[in-house]
Amino acid sequence: MSEVNPIDQRTPPSARTLTSPRWTGALAGMAAGGAALAAGEVAGAVAAPKPGPVIAVSNRVIDHAPAWFVNFGKDVFGLADKPALIAGTILFSIAFATVLGVLSLRRFAIGASGIVAFGLIGMAAMGVDAQGGWGYAVLVSLLATTTGIAVLALMIARAPTRPATGSSSPGVPTGDGLGPDGAGRRSFLGWAGAAAATIAGLALGARTLRARAAVEEARRKVDLVAGEDADALAQVVESAESSDVATTPGISELITPNDDFYLIDTATLVPQVDPENWTLTIRGMVEREKTYSYDELLARATTIVPVTLSCVSNEVGGRLVGNAVWQGVPLTDLLDEAGVQDGATQIRSASVDGWDCGFPTEAAYDGRTALVAVGMNGEPLPVDHGFPARLVVAGLYGYVSATKWLKEIELTTWDDFDGYWVPRGWSKLGPVKTQSRIDTPRDGARLVAQQRVPVAGVAWAPDTGIAKVEVQVDDGPWSEATLGESLGENAWIQWSLAWTPAPGDHVIRVRATDATGQTQTERRTRPAPNGATGWHTIGVRA
Repeated sequence: MSEVNPIDQRTPPSARTLTSPRWTGALAGMAAGGAALAAGEVAGAVAAPKPGPVIAVSNRVIDHAPAWFVNFGKDVFGLADKPALIAGTILFSIAFATVLGVLSLRRFAIGASGIVAFGLIGMAAMGVDAQGGWGYAVLVSLLATTTGIAVLALMIARAPTRPATGSSSPGVPTGDGLGPDGAGRRSFLGWAGAAAATIAGLALGARTLRARAAVEEARRKVDLVAGEDADALAQVVESAESSDVATTPGISELITPNDDFYLIDTATLVPQVDPENWTLTIRGMVEREKTYSYDELLARATTIVPVTLSCVSNEVGGRLVGNAVWQGVPLTDLLDEAGVQDGATQIRSASVDGWDCGFPTEAAYDGRTALVAVGMNGEPLPVDHGFPARLVVAGLYGYVSATKWLKEIELTTWDDFDGYWVPRGWSKLGPVKTQSRIDTPRDGARLVAQQRVPVAGVAWAPDTGIAKVEVQVDDGPWSEATLGESLGENAWIQWSLAWTPAPGDHVIRVRATDATGQTQTERRTRPAPNGATGWHTIGVRA
């Protein structure tokens, strides 16, 4: 009579004292988390411009994060704060999935429940997103969750096993529990590699699909109307760009090229807006609600004017400022057609991605340039800069006025609405401060002593204009610089001063005086809460 293994007789295979190394659970969780995220992003890309779960969750973090967290991100990552947030969202998700994978080795239901929980978070984020929607969110979350659970089950089932500590089962591999030849481990790692390759392929596919959904083709077909002042302005710009000051080596260009114009916004995913389906609505405290199509605005976009825009986050001497020629429809023309009611003291504007801001109604009617812009430097707005339409208001920082991907303008009261950045610690009023910047020489530059060099840069006071720019070397007297040709009070102006340095170290300062006679203050402050102040100062050695 043959012997019967008592363990085989009493214990079903699922209950035998076998375990899998934790690293196999970790890999299984990483594969499941990555697959879920990739599936969700592919689904989002197919439905572009709707956001996938990663972008939607990142958007919700931006919307609801406390002021200290937002400011921390800006201080640490600068202009890379949004990519850092997206990367952080992905890394946190994968780390969470890794833990779930390890726990799934003991009880698969724990891992599956965790993936479902994360799927519900993604669904909620996509559901409330301005570019998302609940029906879409449910379908994408279901796909992502199902994919994640399926991959987790597949990987856990193929995880190699070994006897639990202190147990012994005849016929079961010993040692590392993966077989004498490591076959189980090689097989599992093969599956993990295949999962990684598939996830990478899905991620690349999602990126490709989103690129195909871009509106660049539609943008290229747009023909801007020739504005009444286009030829005259072009002649003024051409003359100014050929002046002695404008041709100073190292000075900023009079007109900032579109590709070099600074980009600051909260959009983790640049909205892709089809101009054929886009409309601008003016509502709220108006006599009649008005809606305009892109073609209607395009036909009326005859106002062309240079305006310098700057970000409130710009440090003294910083580069978050640019001067462009904008083309569009005067905001007051559209507001008058809607009929602004008495008591409407604030203009709220909103983007297609849900971002909004507000500025005083009187700022649109005090004579400054305020446009619903459709063109930038002679071409339709670039997608990154707000295509198909955005607001441009001279003399106000972008965080209270420069809404890109414009969707809605609402007339309301000053007390009934605070823009996106106001609850986060920034001032409700955002007038641009008079500023000047040294472009050349650069801070820390080595110069040749007794050899004449230009000290040059730009200065701006939009809606007011610059009257003079002065330069001080060390503790010497202030010397008035030569100003370049002006493009108007809304545009920055170039300036230059010839200087012959003596040997040694030198400190150079610059200050500007606006057209009202107000000279910018020496007092140095940080951008928060309403813009930086101080004289731009550099050090050089001759």
